[in-house]
Amino acid sequence: MDRNIIHLDLDAFFVAVERKNNAQLKGKPLIVGGSSRRGVVAACSYEARKFGVHSAMPMYLALQLCPDAKVISGDMESYSKASHEITEMIAQDAPSFEKASIDEFYIDASGMDKYYGAHKWATELRTKIIKESGLTISMGISVNKLVSKVATGERKPDANVCIPAGTEKEFLAPLGVDKIPMVGKQTATFLYDMGVRTIATLREMPLKFLTSAFGKNGIVLWNKAHGIDDSPVVPYSEQKSISTESTFQEDTIDVKRMKSILIAMVEKVSFQLRSQEKLTSCVTVKIRYSNFDTETKQVHIPYTSSDHVLLRTVTQLFDKLYNRRMLIRLVGVRLSGLVHGNHQITLFDDTAESISLYEAIDLIKHRHGVEKLIRATTLDVSNRVRMEMNMFKGNVK
Repeated sequence: MDRNIIHLDLDAFFVAVERKNNAQLKGKPLIVGGSSRRGVVAACSYEARKFGVHSAMPMYLALQLCPDAKVISGDMESYSKASHEITEMIAQDAPSFEKASIDEFYIDASGMDKYYGAHKWATELRTKIIKESGLTISMGISVNKLVSKVATGERKPDANVCIPAGTEKEFLAPLGVDKIPMVGKQTATFLYDMGVRTIATLREMPLKFLTSAFGKNGIVLWNKAHGIDDSPVVPYSEQKSISTESTFQEDTIDVKRMKSILIAMVEKVSFQLRSQEKLTSCVTVKIRYSNFDTETKQVHIPYTSSDHVLLRTVTQLFDKLYNRRMLIRLVGVRLSGLVHGNHQITLFDDTAESISLYEAIDLIKHRHGVEKLIRATTLDVSNRVRMEMNMFKGNVK
């Protein structure tokens, strides 16, 4: 039995929500993102894209390309609400679905052809979403997540495309290598320098060469060039929070030591957020005194997954919370109010430089481990404290 994997992707989601809330914005070049000169583009309308504007572009460059564009700072709460409403629509009808991000979904409709027709059913679901939400959503369907996602991207906006089983290679062949999910700028440039520009050419590259050049990722790249992707649709469940805490081997009043550990905690949970493409809107700091009294303090903040914002917030909360000057046996950090959102496209007030920095940091941590890159302020703690940091217990609730 062939698989039927549906990919749904809301067209210019942030822009579409803004236009739904303000009809006067329709038809105009629109940019959502940081308003300062050093800010970045979080999203842009198709009218702005015609001028070469794209997400993660420095705002000053975007306005040079499209000086008539209207810039809006963005409203993550509004976007999250719209995303939740669409998620509920899909949950009512879909046998099994995965929420890949705030505006992207996968549905496993395998076996449906026997009774109804997967493409027909998916088209009806798409029509329902458009009618009830007032937002346009594109759709691709094929035998796997890879081809469905690429198909959606190729035909957006307002796409409804089906790639029949057995035609995956034919569909992918003429496309540029940069159309393959996971192929970023560096990988694409490396392939371009070798004269590999299309997926068809990449497919001719020996597997041994790709593994020598890209390691284990070379095997993944080879499989994707051949349209092979066995990754399952992971059933959706709403994650409530990410937290971590540490119990000291000996109770302490060493504030510098406690703050160093809190910094390491924040680095850990914020990296988890970005890895899961999530943002937090509520931060809680927890302390437990030697007499087992436990106190917490929390604050709501604009949606973020950025270390520097969370570090500042956690430090301020700790300073307000720790006022009894008693021995402390435990400290912890909890991030809640989670929504799906990519760090790169939702940090409206970040600069292009800070986004590039986070991308580099996360790349190193993914390749070599979280502990391989830490802030200098944590280097002053003793070996004993570093042992405690390595014993963190992270909880996902």
